[in-house]
Amino acid sequence: MVLAVRPHGESAAIIEVFTASRGRHLGVVRGGAGRRIGPVLQPGASLDLAWRARLEDHLGTFAVEPLRNRAAEVMDDREALAALCAITALLSFALPERDPHPSLYLRSVGLVDWLGHRGEWPLAYLRWELALLEELGFGLDLTCCAVTGAREDLAFVSPKSGRAVSRTGAGAWASRLLPLPPCLMGQDLARTGEIAAGLRTTGYFLENRLAPALGDRPLPPARARLVQLLSRRGA
Repeated sequence: MVLAVRPHGESAAIIEVFTASRGRHLGVVRGGAGRRIGPVLQPGASLDLAWRARLEDHLGTFAVEPLRNRAAEVMDDREALAALCAITALLSFALPERDPHPSLYLRSVGLVDWLGHRGEWPLAYLRWELALLEELGFGLDLTCCAVTGAREDLAFVSPKSGRAVSRTGAGAWASRLLPLPPCLMGQDLARTGEIAAGLRTTGYFLENRLAPALGDRPLPPARARLVQLLSRRGA
């Protein structure tokens, strides 16, 4: 699955892809900026690739066979297109090069396939961000209250520990905690505003835990654009 594309020389392109067995991988596509193949090298597209290089650590070249152009499929759905851009941008931002993450790969491909179902994917996207944090070592513990040990009435997440906190355990500190909407804990439906609340929580850990570990780069703007669109829907 294509994550990013940038020009290389006069007619080639360097593409960044997410693969099941080799993780995030880069390579040069000869003619990738041309009229024939350029239009299919879009974030979210599925490709059949053959990679060649003289040495394993070289950039190498890709022979490309297009399979599916997902950007074209969701072009008339502003929110779904924003989600596709956010997913590919976050994967490009977060994944180490050539480090396989097969379960995250399957989940990511499943999510971008789901974007064609109008209005039904935002909860899956929220849980995908939760899975991304978990996969990269910044998972949240939402099983029980960090203060009381209770498993009921969990309503907050500690920004310090990433653990759930109940209303009773929060007490006077509630205003300093992050929201924990029920949909983030596995409920199949999300009430009005829950998606936005959940994205506030996952966004905090993406920005304040994951990003600093990667050199303190800012999160891709594509995520902020998606959050803004989904927050308007929730309102």
